[in-house]
Amino acid sequence: MVSTPPERGTAYAQLSRQIKQAGLMRRRSRYYLWKIAVTAGLLVAGWAGFVLVGDSWWQLGVAAFLAVVFTQIGFLGHDAGHGQIFGSRRANYIVGILHGNLAIGLSYGWWVDKHNRHHAHPNSEDKDPDVRVKPLAFTAGQARASRGMARLMHRYQAYLFFPLLLLEAISLHVNSIKALAGRAARHRSRESLLLAIHVVGYLSLVFLVLSPVKALVFIAVQQGLFGLYLGCSFAPNHKGMPMLDPADESDFLRRQVLTSRNVRGGWLTDFALGGLNYQIEHHLFPSMPRPNLKRSQTLIRTFCQEHSLTYCQTTLVDSYAQALRHLAAVGRAAQPGLVA
Repeated sequence: MVSTPPERGTAYAQLSRQIKQAGLMRRRSRYYLWKIAVTAGLLVAGWAGFVLVGDSWWQLGVAAFLAVVFTQIGFLGHDAGHGQIFGSRRANYIVGILHGNLAIGLSYGWWVDKHNRHHAHPNSEDKDPDVRVKPLAFTAGQARASRGMARLMHRYQAYLFFPLLLLEAISLHVNSIKALAGRAARHRSRESLLLAIHVVGYLSLVFLVLSPVKALVFIAVQQGLFGLYLGCSFAPNHKGMPMLDPADESDFLRRQVLTSRNVRGGWLTDFALGGLNYQIEHHLFPSMPRPNLKRSQTLIRTFCQEHSLTYCQTTLVDSYAQALRHLAAVGRAAQPGLVA
């Protein structure tokens, strides 16, 4: 992702200068090389363990392990998409397609395009693709405009949110294939090839080692937990934060800070959420390497306080509670008797 240069004289330009002077935008390639090596080792260990365990129901434990590893790989693909890992755009792209298309079966190019639009307009009802997800409504207008089964789902969406995340990985796979099948997809041939290798290799290995019933259960558990973990990592960031209507003219600094939420915690939270718990810092400086986000927090929080900007930070559990309360409140707009 290429960040838009800040306009000279703006508050964001002042903050950007402070961040650069503190050396917080410098690449941390050694950190990422170590991270990539360890994660790749865990992936190899997971599949090796899968083969060694054989046709057994103990494979459900392997499925859970691989779901965690797949999500950690997804975090590395996310960082590559933002240009955090290397200074070379090509190098980041190679890392991205190897982690996305080949390792976990997601189209890197499609995801980067979608994620760029999210970063440019977070929580904007008409521009952010992350708040235009069909099973859910994030504004009362979306809920009132729904009909049929969609309206029924919106009424109970707070209860359905976590169960729906079990289908998130399947949704990402389907959307990846659709994007690569479209004529507009960039680098379609190489991405399609790597994605096909993943799908064929994954299914072949699973069905060669396991009986058909165990294979289907393994896939359901591994992909379900992968989607749940991935969704739970992104959900605390913006869900339940202010939504922006199409007429909103907030500047970049306010738009990013007021729609984002940080999650408080230590090293385990940093690891489990892949650095996304520093969502405010990440949205202000998307290409800042993951290990620098924590280091930038004090500077950015102080800057926000000096400019009377609400800096939202809470616990992981409370972030989910806020998101669910928002979904429940929106869902009430889809109650019987209410029409668009």
